[in-house]
Amino acid sequence: MLFETENRGRVLVIRPLDMRIDANDADSFKTGMMSWIDASNRAVVLDLSFVNFVDSSGLGAIVAVLKYIGKEGRIVVCNLQAPVSALFKLTRMDKVFAIFEDVDAATAAF
Repeated sequence: MLFETENRGRVLVIRPLDMRIDANDADSFKTGMMSWIDASNRAVVLDLSFVNFVDSSGLGAIVAVLKYIGKEGRIVVCNLQAPVSALFKLTRMDKVFAIFEDVDAATAAF
């Protein structure tokens, strides 16, 4: 999976460039995200602006990243497209993750 990253002060914005996070990409998504966390990034914005589909494996990978960052850091999400937003609501992940409209609002939360 390809990513684009942007540093905004102490916050790292990570933007997957693939349109899907599914069973085919879940492991590479999780590995990529965890490598940035391992590099001492503890304030992370996951910008899903390009992602228009997430399946259960992809959602599991996103939750695994949340667990991996643990209490020593924080990850928030932003720019959810309608199908991804619907999945977060259906699975109640909108209660687990702080969700913001855009990157500016998400980075301001830190």
